[in-house]
Amino acid sequence: MIADTSTVSPIAAYDGRVTTWLALSFVFTLAWLPSGAWDALIIAALALWFVIGWKRIGLWTIWRRSLVAWPFALAALTLAIAHPGEPVVQFTIGSQTIIATDTGITAAATVMIKSWLSVQAVVALIATTHFNELLTALAALRLPPVLILIIGMAYRYLFILQEEALRMLRARDSRSAALPGQRAGRNVFWRATITGRMVGTLFIRAYERSERIYAAMLARGYDGRPVIATQPPLRHTDYLALIGGGIVCVSLIVIAYI
Repeated sequence: MIADTSTVSPIAAYDGRVTTWLALSFVFTLAWLPSGAWDALIIAALALWFVIGWKRIGLWTIWRRSLVAWPFALAALTLAIAHPGEPVVQFTIGSQTIIATDTGITAAATVMIKSWLSVQAVVALIATTHFNELLTALAALRLPPVLILIIGMAYRYLFILQEEALRMLRARDSRSAALPGQRAGRNVFWRATITGRMVGTLFIRAYERSERIYAAMLARGYDGRPVIATQPPLRHTDYLALIGGGIVCVSLIVIAYI
């Protein structure tokens, strides 16, 4: 959900390009930190949580939304058995003995923490910056115009797909009346078949609507380039925020490698 930038949040005083650049810089800095750089990771987490609290969007809200990254971050657990080192945990599955080493566990924990903090930074950015400002910031970073257009269209088209899917669900429910004391529909196989057909129908409708949207864009003079409004120059406070964020990112790297 995109927050309105007209709220009283202190971060609203900064340009959307600044918040986007700072969030991306923080994510890239985390990626450069070596395995086991606990001091740098703790400082990075405290700095991020301080900014989140300053934005007044709620730390618990950011933590709850960032849980979406954990199923993907759990893939890093394979690093625990892929790195050589001193055995820490050993167990047997069938005829296979699996050994988790100290360096492997350190690497896995580091990747999981990096992923969690990176997702929190992105969630905080999305919650406080308007989507159009995000596109403007990406354009200022010289991202290919075609990619910016795809991102913008995908974001706006998601709501159309949601409405189309809700209409199909209502149509299904209206044709699946339940008798008293009985469950609507048939067995699991029947429900899976109906769901598969609905997904196929949704794909066809989405494709047809995309053709109509593209024809409408061509009729209005679309030439393959995204239309992005000209942004005003950055202010002194914006430059100060960029300098402060750059100092924090450089300090994290220095702390991690000294």
